[in-house]
Amino acid sequence: MLKGLYLSLFLGPMVPVPAPKSVVDALVSAQVNTGGERSGFQLVFSMNKKSDLYRKLLPAGALDPMVTRVILVCTLGGTPNVLIDGIVTRHEVAPSNQAGQSLLTLTGEDLTVLMDVVQFPMLRYPCMPAIARLNLIVAKYAIFGIAPLIIPPLFDDVPLPTDKIPTQTGSDLAYIKKLASDFGYIFYLVPGPVPGVSVFYFGPDVRVPVPQPALNVNMDANTNVESLSFSLDGLAKKVVIMTIMDPITGKIPIPIPVPNISLLRPPLGARLTAPAKVEFPPDGGNKNSIEAIALALAKTGATGEAVTGTGTLNVLRYGRVLNAFQLVGVRGASSTYDGLYYVRTVSHSIKHGEYKQNFTLSRDGLISQTPVVPS
Repeated sequence: MLKGLYLSLFLGPMVPVPAPKSVVDALVSAQVNTGGERSGFQLVFSMNKKSDLYRKLLPAGALDPMVTRVILVCTLGGTPNVLIDGIVTRHEVAPSNQAGQSLLTLTGEDLTVLMDVVQFPMLRYPCMPAIARLNLIVAKYAIFGIAPLIIPPLFDDVPLPTDKIPTQTGSDLAYIKKLASDFGYIFYLVPGPVPGVSVFYFGPDVRVPVPQPALNVNMDANTNVESLSFSLDGLAKKVVIMTIMDPITGKIPIPIPVPNISLLRPPLGARLTAPAKVEFPPDGGNKNSIEAIALALAKTGATGEAVTGTGTLNVLRYGRVLNAFQLVGVRGASSTYDGLYYVRTVSHSIKHGEYKQNFTLSRDGLISQTPVVPS
């Protein structure tokens, strides 16, 4: 690998162990996609008829889908970064007549794929608020090193059994998605900080206040990205008008405009983009006051961010691994687009002698709110 950068690969069933040296040496490339609700990976190995992959691991079922757990760790400057902790969902073998050119490809997803395997016909949660239901669901996966970080909703209704019993149908992951949509929350799984441990986050889309080192563009010797471009979408933002029934008669519809600025996610730009669309959600009239407030907050969290950025960087030039779900500064992109951004997705591309990242940024508003972007 590159000087100062080391990759560690762990393979195994429930508790993976360090992969044999012959397997690590056979690794041709690694692709890891992070950001969003689920992360994925793809590892490509070269093999021949005498390699351990060909003679031992594949015949023994050590790399079978839904059985093999993979942990990939990148150590840069003495700091370990767990890039992925996931399950192999598919493997492919491409034989070749040329010696050493046969390829084995392992494709998989993070540990949330385990939450989408069992389809429950019906599970009931009497007298349990959403926070209790979520902790009960995630506790089933503690054996895989998943620790919950669940933020209670601001307005959570505890239904009486005589009125309604919360019911889950389908997989755990589908039910978690439904709860996240109801409260305007997000969820994702962050591997680390050590191999074999992951943190499951469920809560508001809060931007971590401590930004990562700035991305510099068009700054001569100080430039640390290979490419970076921005776009402004005039149709990204909208005004949401909810219609609820009056609490006395329950028959008179009351339209309520929902602010398109979330209290938990203040804009990162000084000049905000005006909304161009108006939306009337049809699902507010059949809810009680607590549920209606929670839905309104969910709609504010769903408002789009008009400014997006895409780019590529070399990790050694940047000096560290850029992480999703955190803030990062941008410098040198003009006063209009400089400032802090939210790192929405990161794609890691690792080959012999090369480690690059493709990333997407987003924020609401133009012109930086901070006079100086932290370096």
